[in-house]
Amino acid sequence: MIELGKLNTLTISNQRDNQAYLDGGELGEIALVDKDVKGQVGDSLQVFVYIDGKNQTIATTQKPKAQADEVAWLKVVSLSHAGAFLDWGLPKDLLLPFSEQKGKMVEGRSVLVRLFLDENNRIAASMLLDDFIQDEAFYYKDGQAVTLIIADETALGFKAVVDHKYWGVLYKNEIFQPLQRGQILSGFIKKVRPDRKLDLILSREKYGQKVDSTSEKILAVLEKHGGYIGLTDKSPPEMIYDTFAVSKKVFKQAIGGLYKQRRIVIEDKGIRLVGKD
Repeated sequence: MIELGKLNTLTISNQRDNQAYLDGGELGEIALVDKDVKGQVGDSLQVFVYIDGKNQTIATTQKPKAQADEVAWLKVVSLSHAGAFLDWGLPKDLLLPFSEQKGKMVEGRSVLVRLFLDENNRIAASMLLDDFIQDEAFYYKDGQAVTLIIADETALGFKAVVDHKYWGVLYKNEIFQPLQRGQILSGFIKKVRPDRKLDLILSREKYGQKVDSTSEKILAVLEKHGGYIGLTDKSPPEMIYDTFAVSKKVFKQAIGGLYKQRRIVIEDKGIRLVGKD
């Protein structure tokens, strides 16, 4: 069965007038708009199938940046009486209707949208993510790997879209790298809460393991720099992250442990390996 607005694998059923046609099942023949695709009748192709502005079902071997039912960070390339148009990787830009917009549209800026099929089965975009993304998630387990798209920063940390379907939260004290809206990255389900909402984490490494691995990094950096680095537990979090890619809390725990083991000395402006003057 053909899925409109998505990638499908279809067979070339006919060729005429230098145009290839694909077997669309109950939809009949679907024209392949690419002119430079080489293939013969019977060959299978992966194509993106959608309804164009003339209400015709067409196919292309070009892959868009996102498909129907997916969330994407797309750039506004033009504005018109119909709405804003977004660059989604195909020659004809994607419509973001006025009714699906939030805030002022500015050419050159990117927006976080969810792609959907309208009442005419034409693909369009919406910034109203809460109309599509669910708060309550099912069938997930703690520790399960997922794909995340960063959405909004909150007092707790960051909201993220999980697998294009559900909302989840990354907590501020568990984020050890800079995040940007629209960023796509791998993560894990930290916990499925009793209310079926998702707590997320970017690494399955437990806190104690994070401290231990940071301790080893600190020792390696000290050795590399002659036994001394100009960082302490009073250094700005940004400086600590730039050097070790961890939070200030993890860094403080790590140097505290090394100090108790008498492997480092903590000075006013830095830390020094024991025995390195």
